[in-house]
Amino acid sequence: MSTLYPLAQSVANRAHAPYSMAQVGCALRTSSGATHQGCNVENASLGLTLCAERAAIAAAVATEGPAMRIVEIAVCCLQAEFSPCGACRQWIAEFAAPQCQVHFRQEGRWVSMPAAALLPSGFGPHSMRNLAG
Repeated sequence: MSTLYPLAQSVANRAHAPYSMAQVGCALRTSSGATHQGCNVENASLGLTLCAERAAIAAAVATEGPAMRIVEIAVCCLQAEFSPCGACRQWIAEFAAPQCQVHFRQEGRWVSMPAAALLPSGFGPHSMRNLAG
């Protein structure tokens, strides 16, 4: 189990989740050694909801700048078990260091995998080079 799990679990308690009732927390460690946390913040207009992973990544970028790289990230939901959603997988991929590990609970156990395995063939800066044609 990642040492980030207790931080993710703690911040999940502060989530604003009146619609889904799913309190999610995320903690990440960057290549600088700093840790950052985020929780989901729901909105009545559900498309405006902010996931815990994106909240933590935004906090890391706000603190460290756009060159920030994630080396480890843990996600915890207090009411259920699931992996990061597709939008969060893309955000993780955008800021993942090559060795980035993603941790989440699934089927009663912790799952750890490389960020690259979470979103194979993901869209990224390399994709934009093809547009210059």
